[in-house]
Amino acid sequence: MKTAVPDDRFTLTMSQPPNRIAVVEDENNLRATLAYALRKEAYEVDTYPDGEAAWEAFKSTLPDLVILDIIMPRMDGLELCRRIRSRSELLPVMFLTSKDEEFDRVLGLGLGADDYLCKPFSMRELIARVRVLLRRVRIFEEKSAPALAPADAPACVDEVRSGALSIDCAAHVARFDRKELQLTVTEFRMLEALTRHAGQVLSREQLMRRAYPEDVYVSDRAVDSHIKRLRQKLNSAGAPPETIDTVYGVGYRYVIS
Repeated sequence: MKTAVPDDRFTLTMSQPPNRIAVVEDENNLRATLAYALRKEAYEVDTYPDGEAAWEAFKSTLPDLVILDIIMPRMDGLELCRRIRSRSELLPVMFLTSKDEEFDRVLGLGLGADDYLCKPFSMRELIARVRVLLRRVRIFEEKSAPALAPADAPACVDEVRSGALSIDCAAHVARFDRKELQLTVTEFRMLEALTRHAGQVLSREQLMRRAYPEDVYVSDRAVDSHIKRLRQKLNSAGAPPETIDTVYGVGYRYVIS
């Protein structure tokens, strides 16, 4: 496995504390190699040999990003991801897999993973993807931060409505029939794009550009996984099963409810 790391180092500033990354991997050598490469990029790294050890630590404090293997003793990566999502929809999760078929299991379960890498992989690519995931969250947080304004200034809210669905972009809140949907950053972006173009078909490529504007490492299968989770959350709020319609060979569209 290549262990090269990028030459363009991550630069810290006084206002930008280092991100903390959790590496959950049962292979001792790989776990040590990942920790070394990430620390060389000025990230703080915690390592765990299995999901149970990681979850015990996460009960008190969540990291900024989690890199985890799927097959591990005591608690595997799938169960750990489920538990992480019960605490946070926004925490970036990257799976390490031995083959594409393993990640197909993740997609089928709709666990909400943000990215994955198949072993063997280069450390250069892993570092690049870590940066993208952390930057995506940072951009969202910056856009979601309330702007300073006079107390009597009128609110400036970009709101999208389509039938029973309303999306408050400034507050990052989506509601169906007045019930708030608990969405990840990626799910929110996809739903916003579909709602703005309700009735129109958006291709997977278009949805990928809307949901991952700062990412070049995205599989179209990840789009299908996020759409599946969106459907589940909309259905739980009372939306009809066909609210997000699949147009086979083309893409998806939001059907006004």
